[in-house]
Amino acid sequence: MSIQALLAMLGQTLIDVVPIAAVLIGFQVLILRRRIPDLGRVLLGFVYVIVGLSLFLQGLEQALFPLGKLMAAQLTDPAFIASSASNLINSVRWQDYLWVYVFAFMIGFATTIAEPSLIAVSMKAEDVSGGAINSTGLRLSVALGVAVGIALGTWRIVIGAPLQNFIIAGYVVVIIQTIFAPRIIIALAYDSGGVTTSTVTVPLVAALGLGLASNVPGRSPMLDGFGLIAFASVFPIIAVLAYAQIIDWWSRRARRFNTALDDTA
Repeated sequence: MSIQALLAMLGQTLIDVVPIAAVLIGFQVLILRRRIPDLGRVLLGFVYVIVGLSLFLQGLEQALFPLGKLMAAQLTDPAFIASSASNLINSVRWQDYLWVYVFAFMIGFATTIAEPSLIAVSMKAEDVSGGAINSTGLRLSVALGVAVGIALGTWRIVIGAPLQNFIIAGYVVVIIQTIFAPRIIIALAYDSGGVTTSTVTVPLVAALGLGLASNVPGRSPMLDGFGLIAFASVFPIIAVLAYAQIIDWWSRRARRFNTALDDTA
């Protein structure tokens, strides 16, 4: 990692963070007309944010992004998919891309678990709900939803199916789940679809989709390569709502069982 690259990343992060700090400090001082409590601590925190975020982003640029792009390119290489290029050109069989689906599932799960925005939201949700919403369970359900969504999205690219059919069907499922899901989880579930499409997930998923569409015969990177992020947005909502419904069903079942035991006794 060169000093120039790190300084450039620090400068870019500073440019991104300063407007946020300006809005917060401006409202505190000019609108609310109150002093900033523990000003030294707040300024030190901003320094930590800038340095930490810069190192995090630089680490992604140096390691995870190149490795993810390389894996996507190698897994979608015609030489890896089929024994001969002529067979691949003559027919595209979705079964030949099994390792692509496995990679998409695993990279979707891993990147979502490491997503800083999801970690922050899950911790805040557990705190606000007084422990009613488990932070680990929420993160795992969101990660599983992203993993399934991206794997299904790569399968869509291979078979060449229209993107809108999958997305419409996904949101129909979301609407049906919303009717029956516990009210406490609905708003959080809808937010979970947004926090997954952030710093870590988007570049790797976009690279996978473009690489796959470029190497599958008859697919257009522009028409077919994009759209994986949409899968990464809708399927976490389905997963979180399903997680809440399962927990709610399990709790009601346990209560009925305990009630039956009490009546027997």
